[in-house]
Amino acid sequence: MAAQPNALLSVSDKTGLVDLARALVEIHGFRLISSGGTAQTLQGAGLPVTKVAEFTGAPEMLGGRVKTLHPRIHGGILGRFDLDADEMAVHGLEPIALVVVNLYPFAETIARPGVTLTEAIENIDIGGPTLLRAAAKNHAYVAVLCQPSQYGAYLDRCAHGGLDLDFRRQLAQAAFAHTHSYDRAIAAYLTNTPENSHPSAFTLTGALHQALRYGENPHQRAAWYATEARGWAVANQLQGKELSYNNLLDLEAARAIAAAFVQDEPAAVIVKHTNPCGVALAPTLLGAYQRALAADPVSAFGGIVALTRPLDVDTATALCETFLECVVVPGCDPQAATVLSRKPNLRLLLLPDLAAAPSATLRAIAGGVLVQDGDHAPSQPETWQVVTNRVPTAAQQADLIFAWEVVRQVKSNAIVVAGEGMTLGIGSGQTNRVGAADIALAQAGSKAVGAVLASDGFFPFDDTVRKAAAAGIRAIVQPGGSLRDADSIQAANELGVAMVFTGRRHFCH
Repeated sequence: MAAQPNALLSVSDKTGLVDLARALVEIHGFRLISSGGTAQTLQGAGLPVTKVAEFTGAPEMLGGRVKTLHPRIHGGILGRFDLDADEMAVHGLEPIALVVVNLYPFAETIARPGVTLTEAIENIDIGGPTLLRAAAKNHAYVAVLCQPSQYGAYLDRCAHGGLDLDFRRQLAQAAFAHTHSYDRAIAAYLTNTPENSHPSAFTLTGALHQALRYGENPHQRAAWYATEARGWAVANQLQGKELSYNNLLDLEAARAIAAAFVQDEPAAVIVKHTNPCGVALAPTLLGAYQRALAADPVSAFGGIVALTRPLDVDTATALCETFLECVVVPGCDPQAATVLSRKPNLRLLLLPDLAAAPSATLRAIAGGVLVQDGDHAPSQPETWQVVTNRVPTAAQQADLIFAWEVVRQVKSNAIVVAGEGMTLGIGSGQTNRVGAADIALAQAGSKAVGAVLASDGFFPFDDTVRKAAAAGIRAIVQPGGSLRDADSIQAANELGVAMVFTGRRHFCH
């Protein structure tokens, strides 16, 4: 090793960079080698930096595309400081003991609306993955950091006994997983065209985010892997017990429903076993929660709550009156957090972007995986077709839209009864649609009179229309598309019920 160890730093995400670099220089005696924005950030913090061009003796080329692709850089990283010492000296190669690199934000770039292919390609990092792979390969001699979350552990190891081989191997594994995930995102983007919508191979990688106590049941092992830095992976848990496997499934179900209402007046969603038991809108967040709770207070016990507005004191106080497992909000008033702290086991999570939905859904089957596009495209009520003589009133149309947004997230066969921006009855996961309607209408009871009904699939017979009308339902929304649609339309006309076809079903198995 050189008398003064070298550290190469080149990062897109500069979180924690200055603190790490300052510790490297002031505590551990490193020389910092860097370029571009990373060098500017370090110099701006008053830290000494050797530019890559100065270190290699070669200028940056091709508009910055070629900076670190140089033998003095890669020879310094790949050299085995004992076995290759003589040859390194002949070629003037200085060992680089630490590589700190994270990559151009390719995934974030392609997630932007309207991004062009040229913009995407310019955000494909070349030097970064090469540096990470070189350092990871030579982890017996070099430490590699690819995420800001690793900085603290690295500095702690340096301060207490040094970097053992096992720790450096863990860092190498993380680096290879990071570059693999990065390359996978690029390959998926470039193959995701109408002409080639299904790549010949499917891969999925993720970094271990949390080891879970168990899965759906105590005898099942489980872990949570983050595949990208968005959604629940970046949520902030303010209090409560560790999240469980079932918590995460329920939280995602609640988020998916809440996402449909983030642009509306305040909404509250209560979920139990991945199905909603109460969803409501109101002028205030407290009102929305109280209405969602009133929809099914029995099922809400031990439930998961998603709210579409920052949590306030009044709503926090109401949340404390019922046993709940989790609450997720886009923001939280400090006083509201203090109120909820009276329930220390209640998990409170901040998820600023409730609409951060997965682009695809995956289901494991024996010997394979099923992959499909996510079903979260906005509904288009302007394209719906009124198929009955009776036309929904403006108030009924608003409730039909509300019920449709809820039913699309309820397990099939699914029926939702709603009125005045509130669910009144939900029938979920039944083996026939009439059974789902029986459950939803029975739960709604007398409140079904004047309400609306939504079905996630079409009606193969007119029996559901007749049951709905007998219970007092005045308007129905369903996909349409049955060979016997005419029977349901005729029944609705006979009974004075308005019915709308959406032209799109939303099965949720």
